[in-house]
Amino acid sequence: MKSFAILEKIENHMEHFTQAEKKVAAYIMTHAELVPNMTTKDVSKHAGASEASVVRFCKTIGVSSFKAFKIALVRELTRSDSNISDFSVIQTQDAPYDLFQKVLYHNKTAIEELTTTLEKKELERAIEAILATKNIIFYGVGGSSSVSLDASHKFRKIGYHSDITTDYHMMLPILSNLAKGDVLVAISNSGSTREVLDVVRFAKKKEITIVAITSLMKSPLYKEADIRLCTPNIEPDFRIGSIASRIMQLTIIDTLFVSIFNRIGGSVIDKFNEVREEIVQSRR
Repeated sequence: MKSFAILEKIENHMEHFTQAEKKVAAYIMTHAELVPNMTTKDVSKHAGASEASVVRFCKTIGVSSFKAFKIALVRELTRSDSNISDFSVIQTQDAPYDLFQKVLYHNKTAIEELTTTLEKKELERAIEAILATKNIIFYGVGGSSSVSLDASHKFRKIGYHSDITTDYHMMLPILSNLAKGDVLVAISNSGSTREVLDVVRFAKKKEITIVAITSLMKSPLYKEADIRLCTPNIEPDFRIGSIASRIMQLTIIDTLFVSIFNRIGGSVIDKFNEVREEIVQSRR
């Protein structure tokens, strides 16, 4: 039987499951094709565990609910061999257009699976926190740094104060000048990047609201954050770059930006248009 990402994830997390979760995992690993048509009650009965254990199992592997887990499992069971990793790219002799199709499928799938982890209430809490301040700082390093730069640029255009740097030592004085209720959006797919965690812990001392854009894997960043905008962990361990994770992060940033513009657009549209007109003029 072909190995699928979500089943591999379950197998790799076996030692981290509780005894009840291990029963659920063992049943799903053996009967993966049946699970999409089952309820939590069905799985709990066949696995010999409680329904609550089935739900906790889903959250342990980074999925928000059993319904979301079934959707992700169906996608994995029907997915073609489109993972983009160090090994898959090297071992195949795909033509450029074939690789384009793989990238397209990879990114499309990532955005679709974002619906399984991004919680409506957490998104609404993030919007309200941003609306309550005029200072919002985005911080990410490595592949996430380009996302933080894009976010900072967008929010500056609608009147927010948003400094940007990937340097930890330069970020500290920026945060030191913020106040309680200001917002730090920390971006890290793994949720374990040391520089990001150090910045977050410093910000918490200032009572700055921490919004995390990170995978739903109960990482250190997930635990430190006040508000969690979670992404599915669908990329392989051996990857050639932050491809899918970056697309999901940018999608969340765009959602935040459009949501805030929807709420305050009338009060900032003149300045927004002024900047846009200046840019147009510079092209001539």
